[in-house]
Amino acid sequence: MTQNMSFLRIFFLYKCLFALTFWNHVSLSVEDEPFTSASNNFPEDGSNQNIKSLLLPYTTGHQSKANFDWVVIQNTTESLSLSEITNYNVKKLITLLSNFRQGSRLQNLTLTNVSVDWNALMKIFQTVWHSSIEYFNINSVTQLSDIESYDFDYSGTSMKALTAKKILITDLYFIQDDLYRIFADMNIADMTIADSEMIHMLCPSSESHFRYLNFLKNDLTDFLFQKCDNLLQLETLILQKNKFESLPKVSFMTSHMKSLKYLDMSNNLLRHNGADVQCQWAESLAELDLSSNQLADAVFECLPVNVRKLGLHNNQISSVPRGLAELKSLEELNLASNRLADLPGCGGFPSLQFLNVEMNSILTPSADFFQSCPRVRELQAGHNPFKCSCELQAFIRLERQSGGKLFGWPAAYVCEYPEGLRGTELKDLHLSQLACNTTLLLVTALLLTLVLVAAVAFLCIYLDVPWYVRMTWQWTQTKRRAWHNPPGDPGTVLQFHAFISYSERDSLWVKNELIPNLEKGEGCVQLCQHERNFIPGKSIVENIINCIEKSYKSIFVLSPNFVQSEWCHYELYFAHHKLFSENSNSLILILLEPIPPYLIPARYHKLKALMAKRTYLEWPKERSKRALFWANLRAAISINLPTSDENWCGETD
Repeated sequence: MTQNMSFLRIFFLYKCLFALTFWNHVSLSVEDEPFTSASNNFPEDGSNQNIKSLLLPYTTGHQSKANFDWVVIQNTTESLSLSEITNYNVKKLITLLSNFRQGSRLQNLTLTNVSVDWNALMKIFQTVWHSSIEYFNINSVTQLSDIESYDFDYSGTSMKALTAKKILITDLYFIQDDLYRIFADMNIADMTIADSEMIHMLCPSSESHFRYLNFLKNDLTDFLFQKCDNLLQLETLILQKNKFESLPKVSFMTSHMKSLKYLDMSNNLLRHNGADVQCQWAESLAELDLSSNQLADAVFECLPVNVRKLGLHNNQISSVPRGLAELKSLEELNLASNRLADLPGCGGFPSLQFLNVEMNSILTPSADFFQSCPRVRELQAGHNPFKCSCELQAFIRLERQSGGKLFGWPAAYVCEYPEGLRGTELKDLHLSQLACNTTLLLVTALLLTLVLVAAVAFLCIYLDVPWYVRMTWQWTQTKRRAWHNPPGDPGTVLQFHAFISYSERDSLWVKNELIPNLEKGEGCVQLCQHERNFIPGKSIVENIINCIEKSYKSIFVLSPNFVQSEWCHYELYFAHHKLFSENSNSLILILLEPIPPYLIPARYHKLKALMAKRTYLEWPKERSKRALFWANLRAAISINLPTSDENWCGETD
């Protein structure tokens, strides 16, 4: 009989819908309550035109708020969404919901902006519990009166899931069990209580049916579900955005949840200092999200051993410690937005397949990552401050060899340092092989050094540099001794008109022609000759330098024999040095015999330069021209010497 009445009632409601499609805004009477169609709430695309709507009392935008009726948001045979539920219309709502007994087609109910007393709220829940509704959503609820104990009847329900968001409790002083026990003992599979400032939740009184619990954005702490043995069927637990602080306590909380597979603890205040506290996680836990906490490197000492997917995004991890217990089942690891300086190895994660290390502090990633992590199929390492240097070349080559395992390549892989390369994608970075290969660079530098040394050695030998260095040393030593001579030392005064430099093979000409013609006769010239004027006991070089220093001019008798003489070269070098050091015109060149250019050694470049730039006297073979030769030579060396030896010329006669 009861079933027939229910059937007739539903049949009558469908008849009303048919009538209202032709007569809009016509009021009918069912149990002395006005009903009207909510068909004007269907989507504009007509997708719900074939769905029959429930006939509900509603308030249009043109009606007065004094009617205190609710607003219909959605109205179909399977779903009903109402808003603006108050103490004035809550009884009508309860009466309406009482019509939808188990077996009705209505399965989804959403109530929004609910402001009622505690008892009215409980009656709504109780009515829903014994209706055909399976999914109940209640949002923006304000509880207006004091919370009291309520004997809730959980039996005979069709409910599967409850979602409550933004629940405001105005009663500041109440017994917590009166509130939390109602929800803790609900015999449903899924329950969500979010954004409600909930500070606690009781452990169910008996073995619970909960498989899914979501307490997002509340004020829950480490005391939640401690030593709770009645959540044996719970598979998913979401505690995101709460106030948990201790990671070990969270692990103890899960230790009794034998079926737990997914745990979300992100956006809390979790820490773990690595103290001697053994963490005890549920062995069934396969996915753990610890993102956006305050965890450091010690977190790897407190992780579930069977976890397959681990989220540690946005923490304070600087490295993955080695030598810890292996997470043999770990396949996916998210370490983005931490403080890592390099890619972590896979020594503790032999099954790792996906790794995310984006937005860390990695300057130069290790190039051997895929060798230590052979099972990794995808690496996300973009958005790091890459230092584009030679060390990064190996990582760039790694991308080419990995076969597309670098996620986000190339857009997410950009140079940060040095300043000149900032913004350059790594794929466009090209550094020379020489600059990046240390061995090649060293070999090249060594070869260039050897070539340079060989070139310098060749030039030194070709230009007789050691000889010049030795002569310069002799010159400076003689100069130093001269500086240390006491004032008035006759060694520093010009004593000779000229110093004669010649080869021993040309000595006959010097003794028979040059000396007699200059030292005898009118205009006596005082000459310094090594055979009579070198001081015994001094070195030959020092005597040469002294004679040049004490002579106004230096006469060089040039011939093929001259260029073959080592000592003549010394004398020419020192005389040339005096020429530049004193800025004087003290050189007189006499060409006794023509010198073919090929006979002049390379080290006689000074002689070549002098003969090319300076005028020299050539010894004439004709006797008739020799008088002019001697006159020119005397004129070149004519000077009054400050000497007290007035009988020099007479003694040489």
